[in-house]
Amino acid sequence: MIQAAFNTRHLDGDCRFLILCDHASNYVPPALDSLGLPPAYLSRHIAYDPGAVDVARLVADRLACPLVEAGFSRLLIDPNRGLDDPTLVMKFSDGVMIPANRAVDRFNDIQEWQARINSYYKPYHAAIALAIDHATAQNIAPIVLSVHSFTPVWKTQPRPWQAAILWDKDDRLRNLAVAHMSQYADVNFGDNVPYSGRLKNDCLYRHATSNGLAHGLIELRQDEIAETHAQRLWAERLVGLLHAAACDPDMTRARQFGSFCES
Repeated sequence: MIQAAFNTRHLDGDCRFLILCDHASNYVPPALDSLGLPPAYLSRHIAYDPGAVDVARLVADRLACPLVEAGFSRLLIDPNRGLDDPTLVMKFSDGVMIPANRAVDRFNDIQEWQARINSYYKPYHAAIALAIDHATAQNIAPIVLSVHSFTPVWKTQPRPWQAAILWDKDDRLRNLAVAHMSQYADVNFGDNVPYSGRLKNDCLYRHATSNGLAHGLIELRQDEIAETHAQRLWAERLVGLLHAAACDPDMTRARQFGSFCES
C-alpha cells in the first residue's frame, strides 16, 4: 500500500495563510527497502527535516489555516526541486550514496523516475495548487510560509543562526521577518542562509513567485526545535510574524516581483 503523498489540515480554515512543509516525512515505500540504505539513515537529515512538521502543524493549528505537508522522503523524490533539476532524485547526499537512486533519472530508469513523479511529486503539488485556488476563489492572496529545518553543523563548521528566512526577489515577508525577529535579543536570525531561496522551479517559485504571493521559507536549526516546548516557542514566533503580515495591505495582494533566477 502506498502512503498518501500529502497530508493536510484546516483546508476550509483561514485561507489568508498557507503553511507548507516540503520535507515533513522520511517515508519510503517498503518495496524499495530503504533505498538500499541502512534503515537508521532514514532518521537523518538526508531523508527529511526533523522538527519542521511539528512546528508547521502548531502554526497551522494556532491560526486554523491550511497546511499541506509532503508524505514522503526527499530521498524518494524532492518536492522542493523542479522536474528539470538533477537533484530531484538524489544519488549522493551528505557523503552517502543512495543505492536505489543510482539510475533513477530522465535518461536511465525513466519508468521509476516517472512513477515517483506520478505517485508522490505531482499529487503534493496539486494539493498546494488546490489550496491556493480555494483562497483565490474568495479574492484572497494567501501569504505562503514554508517551514524547513537545518543541521547545527555542516562539514565540522557550526552554523550560528538559530533560524533564517530564504527568499528570492519578493522581499515583503523577508523584510517583516527580519524586523519581527529583531525583538528577540537572543536570536541570531539569518538572511538567505544557510541556503539561498533563489532556486528556479522550487516549491515557492512554482506556487508563490509565479502567482505573485507574498512568501518566505523559514529554516529552523534542528537543535532549536528538538523539544516540544521549543517547537511551541518557535511556532508562536511565526504566528506573530504572520499576524503582522496580515495587517499589511501590501502583503495581502498579489504582486509580480519575478525572480533572480530568470534571465
